[in-house]
Amino acid sequence: MKDMNQDYRLFCRFMSVEEAAEYLSISPRTLYNRIAPKAKNPFPVRPKRIGKLVRFDRTQLDDWIDSL
Repeated sequence: MKDMNQDYRLFCRFMSVEEAAEYLSISPRTLYNRIAPKAKNPFPVRPKRIGKLVRFDRTQLDDWIDSL
């Protein structure tokens, strides 16, 4: 069941900060620091805010990865 949940999370369009960090192979703390309003080195993909939730669009992350 765990593998199925992990596969589902990888194909979900909107990802939490923790899921996006895992997807990008970086720590969640690094991602939180880079999306902070006054970050010195801001993350190139801005997250969406859905109420109080912070979510990353997987397609935007994929586009950014492809541009590297």
